[in-house]
Amino acid sequence: MFHLRSKFLLVVLFLFATSALLAQTSSTSNPLADRENNPYSKYGIGELQNGNSTVLKGMGNITSAFENPYELNTDNPASYAFLKRTTFEAGMTASSRNVSSGGSSYTTGTATLSYLTIGIPVNKNAGLCFGFKPYSHSFYSLVDTIFSASSPLGETVRSYNGDGGMNYAFIGAAYQYKDFSIGINAGYMFGTVNKTTAVASIDTVLTDKSYTADFATYNRIGGIYWKGGAMWEHKLDSNYTLRIGGTFTMSQNINERLDAYQTSIYNFGDTIVNDTSSYSGESKGKLKLPMSYSIGVMLVKNGKWSIGADYTATKWSNFSSTPDVSMDSFIAKGSYKFSLGGEFTPDANNIRSYYSKITYRLGLYYGADYLTFQNTQLPVYGVTLGASLPFRRSFSHLHTSLDIGRIGTTTNNLIQETYVRFSLGMSFNDLWFIKRKYD
Repeated sequence: MFHLRSKFLLVVLFLFATSALLAQTSSTSNPLADRENNPYSKYGIGELQNGNSTVLKGMGNITSAFENPYELNTDNPASYAFLKRTTFEAGMTASSRNVSSGGSSYTTGTATLSYLTIGIPVNKNAGLCFGFKPYSHSFYSLVDTIFSASSPLGETVRSYNGDGGMNYAFIGAAYQYKDFSIGINAGYMFGTVNKTTAVASIDTVLTDKSYTADFATYNRIGGIYWKGGAMWEHKLDSNYTLRIGGTFTMSQNINERLDAYQTSIYNFGDTIVNDTSSYSGESKGKLKLPMSYSIGVMLVKNGKWSIGADYTATKWSNFSSTPDVSMDSFIAKGSYKFSLGGEFTPDANNIRSYYSKITYRLGLYYGADYLTFQNTQLPVYGVTLGASLPFRRSFSHLHTSLDIGRIGTTTNNLIQETYVRFSLGMSFNDLWFIKRKYD
C-alpha cells in the first residue's frame, strides 16, 4: 500500500508541477514582475533554454555520452535503455543577469521551474521517458529616444517589449543491443511570443504633434518535433568503461500563426482619437527549426569518477519563419559549443561518512551563440559546479549546480551579459511493475 501511495503522489506532483510551469512560462498578467530582462531575447526565437537535469548542468552539460541507471539524461534519449529504477525528476533554476553596454549596466533576475521528467525501465534492455521542458524564452523591456528634424513628430521615444517562449512536451524510448543503444524523443513543441513596439512623440511645444503608435505581433507556434540519439558503451576491464554517444535532429517545420496589429492615438489638443490603423489578419506558415547534432566521449571508473567532453553544433542557416520574416534577422549561419566536465564520488559505500557519499562535479564550456550583430557573432562561455546529496537508505538525491557565464561582448557597441544560475533538482527512485510478495 505504501508503494501505491508513493506512485500516486509522484504522478499527481508531476501533473501539478507541469500546470504550474505552463502558467509561469506563458503568463502575461504582470510581465514586469520578477522577470529577467534580456535584450538579446528580442531576436529570433528568444534565448535558448537549458532543459537538462541539474546533474548535467553541474558538469558543463556533457550530455552526449552520459548515462546513469538512477538519473535521466533527456538530451540523449539512448540513455533511457540503461535505467534500472523508475525515476522521477524535477528541477528549478534561479538566475541573476548583469547587462552592460556603453559604460552603463543594470542587474535583473528570475526563478522558474526548469524540467519535469519520469523515466521507466521496461526491461533490462529498454526504457521509456515522459518529460516537459522549456525550449526558448523571450522577455525584454527596452527604451530609446530619437530626434529627427525632418520628422513631423519631432523628438520621439520608442519602447520595445516582448514576452513568451516555446516549450517541449515529449515521450522518449530507447533499446539496447549488446554494447549499442539507440533512442528517440518525439513530442509537441508549442508556445506564444508577443512583441510590441511603441512610438510616442515627446515634443512639448506643439500639441498637434502628440501622437502614439503601437505595433504588436502575436505569434503562436505548435507542431511535432523529434530528436534521436545513439550510444556505445564498452567495458575496458572490471573498473573502467568507455562511452561514445551522439544526438541528431533534422531541420523540422513547426506550424506558426501570426497576428499583427497597428494602433494609433492622436491628440489634437481638445480631442483624443484612438484608432486601430491596421490588422493584417491571421497569417499561417511554418517556423523552420534548424538541424543540430552533438558528439561526445566519456571515460568512467565504475563507482568512483567520470570525465567527458562534448561538441554541439546547430546549422542556423536552415532557420526561417514564413509568416514573420523579422525572425530571420540577425541569425548566424551556425552556432557551436565545446564542453568539458566530470564528477567524483569519494566512497559511495562508506556508511560512516556522509560526505564521502556526496558526488562532486565540475565543468566548463565555450562557444558561439546563434545571434550575430555587426559581423560579430556573440561568444558564450562559463564554468559550472555541482553536487548530489544522497538520501539515506535510498537511491534518491538532492542535486545542486552553479553556472557562472557570459554571453556577448562590448565590442562594436554591443551588449555583454554576465549571468549566475543556481539550479536545484530532486530525483526519486522506485521499483515499479515488480510483483512484490510483501507490502
